[in-house]
Amino acid sequence: MEGQEEAKLDRFLHWLQVNGVELRGCNIRYCGPNKGFGIFSTNDDSKGILLVSPLDLAITPMRVLQDPTLGPKCRAMLEEGDVDDRFLMILFLTMEHVRKNSSWKPYLDMLPTTFGTPLWFTDEELSELKGTTLYRATELQKKKLQALFSDKVKHVVQDLLDGELEREVCFEDFLWANSIFWARALNIPLPRSYVFPQSLEDPENCFLPLNKEFGASLSQISGEVLSHGKDENGSHSCEGKREGTEATSTSTQPETIWVEGLVPGIDFCNHDIMAAATWEVDETGSTTGVPSSMYLLSAERYAIQTEKEICISYGNKGNEVHYPIGAFQSDAFADSKARLLEIQKTEMRCLLPRNLLDHGFFSGSPPQDEDRNKYQSGQHCNYSWSGQRKVPCYLNKLVFPENFLTALRTIAMEEEELNQVSSLLEELVGCGEERPPSDIEVKAAVWEACGDSGALQMLVDLLHMKMLELEEGSGKEACDNELLEKACVTEIPEEYASGNTDCRGKEKLTSRNMWSSIVYRKGQKQLTRLFLKEAEHALQLCLSEQQ
Repeated sequence: MEGQEEAKLDRFLHWLQVNGVELRGCNIRYCGPNKGFGIFSTNDDSKGILLVSPLDLAITPMRVLQDPTLGPKCRAMLEEGDVDDRFLMILFLTMEHVRKNSSWKPYLDMLPTTFGTPLWFTDEELSELKGTTLYRATELQKKKLQALFSDKVKHVVQDLLDGELEREVCFEDFLWANSIFWARALNIPLPRSYVFPQSLEDPENCFLPLNKEFGASLSQISGEVLSHGKDENGSHSCEGKREGTEATSTSTQPETIWVEGLVPGIDFCNHDIMAAATWEVDETGSTTGVPSSMYLLSAERYAIQTEKEICISYGNKGNEVHYPIGAFQSDAFADSKARLLEIQKTEMRCLLPRNLLDHGFFSGSPPQDEDRNKYQSGQHCNYSWSGQRKVPCYLNKLVFPENFLTALRTIAMEEEELNQVSSLLEELVGCGEERPPSDIEVKAAVWEACGDSGALQMLVDLLHMKMLELEEGSGKEACDNELLEKACVTEIPEEYASGNTDCRGKEKLTSRNMWSSIVYRKGQKQLTRLFLKEAEHALQLCLSEQQ
C-alpha cells in the first residue's frame, strides 16, 4: 500500500512541476493511512517562502467559468439564479473525477477517498447519533445533496462528458467532491484585477450571485471592494485561519477580493490551530519572482526546524438548544411576540460550547473579571427604569447567552405581562407611535414585566427535552461508557489510542465511525446534564429572590 502511495506522490510532484509549482523550502510526504499526505520543511534557504503556486492552477469559480466544457453551462445556471460559486467548484470536481483521462488526475488521485464525517456513515453508524442535533443536520444535508445531484448534477455531467465518461456518475462522486471542497478550500485574497481582468463596466463580468453564507466571497460582485489588501511588496496576505471560511488580513489597503478555492500543493498542509504557516498572494512577483502567484509563508520568527510538519489553520470548528417553532406558532399571542422578537433581534436557538461552563455556578473558578461584571450589571440596571426589579444575584454566574434568554423571556410571557410590555412601550414612545421603540427599549420593557423566572423555567424544560431525546434508544451516560469499554475499535483515532489494540476480552468489534458516534453522543449527554444543572440552580435562585 505504501508503495502505491509513493507512486501516486511521484506522479503528483511531476504534475506540480509541469504546472509551475515550486517547492522551495518544503517537500510533500506520505504520513500513513490515517493522516494521508502532509507538507514538511527542508533545510533549503528559502527565506521563509516554502511553496509557490501560479494562481491559474487554483480551482476557483473563475477557473470553472473559463473551462471550455463546463463554463458555458455554469454561466447559464448562474444566470438562472439557482446555484452559487461554491456549487461551481464542487460540480467541476465531480466532472473531473469521472472524466476519462482527466488532466487533473495526478492531483485527484492524491485526494482522500474516505471521510470521517457523518455524511459518510453507514445507517448503523449514524443511528448512534440519534437524539443529537448532528443527526438531524446530517439527515437534512444528505437529502439536500441528493436532490441537488438529481436535479442539477447528474444530467449535466452525463451530457457534457458524453463519450468521455470513465464510468457512470453517481451520488457518491458528488458527495466526494462536496467533502473535498469543504475540507480543503482556502480563502484566497485575490487582486481585483485578477478577478475582473476586463472593464468593470462590462455587464458580462457581473455573473456571480450573492452567497449569503459567506460575506466575503467572489459572489460580492456588486462593485464592493473589501478593505484588505497589499503589503509594501504588493502581496495580498491572509493569516491561516478559516472559520466558516473566515480570514484576516495584515494590511488595510483596498483592491482585494476574497475568493474560495482549492490550491493544489498548498492544500496538502494539514490543520493545526497553532499554524506554522500562512498563505499569501503575490500579484506583481516582487516577493516570489512569480507574478500572479500564491505562496506558503513560514509563520516562524526564526528559521523553521528541518523536517517539521507545516500546518495551516482552517479554523475552529457545542451542543445546540432551540425553542421548537411548532410550539411557538401554536401560542395564542404568537404574532405579538414575533414582532417583539424581531425588534429585539433575538435568536430562538443557541450553541452551548463547553467553555461557557468555565465561569458557571459549579466551575470552581473565581468570580469573573470586573469589566464583565460591570457590563452585565449595567445591562440589567438599564432594563429596569422604574427600579422595581433588582439586578439578579446570580447574574455574574449565568452561563447562557443573553440573546437566547431574551428570546425565552419574550416567548414565556403571559397575557398580563404582554399587556404590561405594551403599556410600558406606549408610555415611552407615545400612543401615537411617533417613533418605533428600539431593541434596547423593548428588552427593558420585557425585563421589567416578567424578569427571568419564566425564561429559566422554559430553559430547564428545553434541556430536559434535549436529554430525553439523547437518551431515547441509547440510555444514560453509563450505557455509553459500558459500550465503549466493551468495544474493540478498528482504526481508533491516534489521540484516543492507549497503545493497547488487543481485542481479547472485548465483546464487540466496532468501526471507528461508530465509536466516534458513541463518544460524541456521550459528550452531548454530559454537556446537557451540566448545562441543565446550571439552569436549575439559576431558576432556584431566581424564584428565591421573588419570595
